[in-house]
Amino acid sequence: MIARVLIDGPSELVFDYAIPPDLPVEAGCRVRIPIRQKTSSGTVLSVIPPPEQSQFAMREVQSLIEPEPLITPILLKVARWISDYYGSSIESVIRSILPEAVRTEDNSAKTRRIATACENPDPAEIEKLVKRAPRQHAILTLLLATENRTLPTTDLGEGSAATLKSLATKGLIKISTEEIRRNPEAAEEIIPSTPLTLNNQQQEAFEAINASLANLSEPQPPFLLLGVTGSGKTEVYLQSAQAALDLDKTVLVLVPEIALTPQTVRRFKARFSHLTDQVAVLHSNLSQGERFDEWHRIRKGTARIVIGARSAVFAPLPDLGLIIIDEEHESTYKQENIPRYQARDVAVLRAAFEPCAIVLGSATPSLESWQNTLSGKYKVLRLDKRADAHSMPLVRVIDMRLEKQKQKGQVAILSDRLRTALEQRLEKGEQSILFLNRRGFARSLQCHSCGYVCECPHCAVALTYHRTDERLVCHVCGHQSIVPRKCPECKNPGIAFQGYGTQKVEEVLQKVLPEARFARIDADAMRRKNALKDILKKFKSNKIDILIGTQMIAKGLHFPNVTLVGILNADLGLHIPDFRAGERTFQLITQVAGRAGRGELEGEVIVQTYTPHSPSIQFARKHDFDGYAEQEMEMRRQFSFPPFAHCGVLTARSTHERRAEFTLQTLHLRLKENLPPGITLGEVLPSPLIRSHDQFRFQITLRSHKARPLSKHVQAILQKTSLPEDVIVVFDMDAYNFS
Repeated sequence: MIARVLIDGPSELVFDYAIPPDLPVEAGCRVRIPIRQKTSSGTVLSVIPPPEQSQFAMREVQSLIEPEPLITPILLKVARWISDYYGSSIESVIRSILPEAVRTEDNSAKTRRIATACENPDPAEIEKLVKRAPRQHAILTLLLATENRTLPTTDLGEGSAATLKSLATKGLIKISTEEIRRNPEAAEEIIPSTPLTLNNQQQEAFEAINASLANLSEPQPPFLLLGVTGSGKTEVYLQSAQAALDLDKTVLVLVPEIALTPQTVRRFKARFSHLTDQVAVLHSNLSQGERFDEWHRIRKGTARIVIGARSAVFAPLPDLGLIIIDEEHESTYKQENIPRYQARDVAVLRAAFEPCAIVLGSATPSLESWQNTLSGKYKVLRLDKRADAHSMPLVRVIDMRLEKQKQKGQVAILSDRLRTALEQRLEKGEQSILFLNRRGFARSLQCHSCGYVCECPHCAVALTYHRTDERLVCHVCGHQSIVPRKCPECKNPGIAFQGYGTQKVEEVLQKVLPEARFARIDADAMRRKNALKDILKKFKSNKIDILIGTQMIAKGLHFPNVTLVGILNADLGLHIPDFRAGERTFQLITQVAGRAGRGELEGEVIVQTYTPHSPSIQFARKHDFDGYAEQEMEMRRQFSFPPFAHCGVLTARSTHERRAEFTLQTLHLRLKENLPPGITLGEVLPSPLIRSHDQFRFQITLRSHKARPLSKHVQAILQKTSLPEDVIVVFDMDAYNFS
């Protein structure tokens, strides 16, 4: 037989090797193979019959790196689908399935030496040690007094190696090694929780999922769990996971951001406290050692529940029974680097291949998932009311144009209504959350005399002022510069800050409400490890009155004492050149508003906006997903945008502007030739962010009702085209980012 091997490294080479008769090589195995005069490693993509006739002697696979395949046949099938659908190389997909911590041989399990006292040692032999070897007697006595008569050798004092060797020679102890798990959540204190009583809607949803789990021999439709914020979706997840475990199945839970992983892990560990060691975590913030240990625990079946961000969709779980995708609408499930897969869609595909049950949960589902329910591909499960039977928070929309008139043209950060509401919550001892999706102090620095704006020298964006660092910072490439005291162009000292961010809001609140206790959550304030966890812990224990933050606080947080949520400048993401701008604004407002009134007290949400009549804001005010989806999808249908068509973006970037544009124009002409029917080809246009990281960017948007003809046509043209060395062209199928 012949092994088709993908060679490790950036070259993406695939070679065929003969399999020795005594070597059990299968698809998914890691092997060592000869290349020229060296030995390399690789992954077996498939095992095929040898050719009938060959005039060349085929080199053989040297050895197996691991005795068993590291990639299951189903994951190999998923990898081929991703490579074909998204137009990514199979090597890049394999790198995602097998993380570097697993691929490289630099990592291994962490071990330690342990000493174990033998059973029923001879009392006479022990008595001899009292006078002749008191050190040996002390160690042996200590071991006999401990549980299981075992201790790590490091706990037996320095300089004990010779003593332990003597005891082992006498047959009184045994020295061995054991593996130590590098646990990323080892410091967490978990308080066990018990299942809650489900209301009628929760019970119906749970029973539907349970019925699917019990009938996995037949194809099962994915479930869309559409539940308002606070409706108890997590409790349905937990009880469904228990049902899967009862059937000796494993469970995969995906969360949209790494920041949300710890709280999800705590909830699952609290519920499955008797299975704490069987809960594994997978995300890119783990150390190489932690990732190595968690991945192998999953592969061996030691961990039966896996929780992680999008890359965890490739977790090598055996007997997978249930996949849960929390906040399935989040754009963070889309990988922005090669391979550009959408983890939500890959999870649905994997669920069909396994087969297993899959639940997509959200209060504001993506329109792609909603269309799948309307077409009958998905089955919708609704939770229309909050689990505690309390009403949804009252949402008030404040027209900031009127506030600006009140303050005589000055930019109003806090409206009178919001400031009064904050004061009232402080008097009552209740908590508030202020949401602004822009970090920093001011969005730009501008001269009022000549109009000069301080811009990033590497990107086509204005620099944001950060007061804590006294720096101007680019939020695209990270470039920093000092703050000029006068205009670099006209030397006018009247250069001033424009707009505001979370740092500015914090400063204003300190002046308006000096007695309040504040905390800020954004990428700048959360640089220290465990900073987010510490602040949320303080907020939960009522040591913080007002929490200010970006989208890091928009979802997944449950604080019963929060009765007020203020959304500042709700228009930030509404007017960008992206057809999903309105959808994202609606989702964000709805998610943030859901943080209020989750306890016994009623909640209130104040939305400050300059476009109060926007459908995104008005439907969010009424918590009306169906109404928003209906009007938005009608617009999408008319213009053939997703979910009624697939959208791909072809981008060319280079340090030479004209060369990037010319390359894409050449590709445009070739794409236009023999264009398959049903594909709409856009024109070559500058990207909304024309320059980033010193590279100029141009793009073409393509749309089609069928994805594969679109992807194959683009890939065929790219393979035939020789690109200039300094021009990079990438294709993003089902694109989410158009900047």
